[in-house]
Amino acid sequence: MTSFLFRDDSYLQSVQAIVTAITPEGGIVLDQTIFYAASGGQPGDRGSLMRADGSELTIATAIHPEGDKTAIVHVPADTGALPVVGEVVTAKLDWEQRYRLMRMHTALHLLSVVFDFPVTGGAIGYDKGRLDFAMPELPADLAALEARLNAMIAADHPVSQEWITDAEMLANPDLIKTMNVKPPMGQGRVRLIRIGDVDLQPCGGTHVRSTSEIGPVKLGKIENKGKQNRRVNLLFAD
Repeated sequence: MTSFLFRDDSYLQSVQAIVTAITPEGGIVLDQTIFYAASGGQPGDRGSLMRADGSELTIATAIHPEGDKTAIVHVPADTGALPVVGEVVTAKLDWEQRYRLMRMHTALHLLSVVFDFPVTGGAIGYDKGRLDFAMPELPADLAALEARLNAMIAADHPVSQEWITDAEMLANPDLIKTMNVKPPMGQGRVRLIRIGDVDLQPCGGTHVRSTSEIGPVKLGKIENKGKQNRRVNLLFAD
């Protein structure tokens, strides 16, 4: 089983690892990884694997094979020269992409505080993110909501994680904001992300350590996605 190092330290940019398997499709499994696998609306990380001979294998993304959230497969851009089982490699992230995703993911948690409606979906991108809300009518003062969001970001709230059991998660359904996506359960415990005293919700993604790292943001287009469903886009202001 692969150790998910990004859960405890999302700022790790490289790590030495051992190849434990090569999938029939040419995917690479490591004993430990800093690559986040696509899930929860967050894309899989890009980067590379450095081999002992100095050659680098580009990693296009990382995935959970067949939805197995306990495993991560690193998908190479080119399967022509794969490492072998037992080989030691150095995994390196495309840090610029990862860090922007961390900033946006954390910002979307705060967006779910500002827009106090049930969340029906979401996606995190390099340039923008979005949340879908069960929101029959638009709030009257969107500029005030944007200002509140930026004030929370500038307040430099610490971002931390904690764990509860699956049973505790089931006993506290109010923690779940997303209607159509179940929290990451099934492994005996659930990871919660706490942002100061303003937000606490289950999440398996990567985040910054402090809200001030997000930087200024602005509300983008708000789209109708059904009778009572609206999509709120969020962009970096810088």
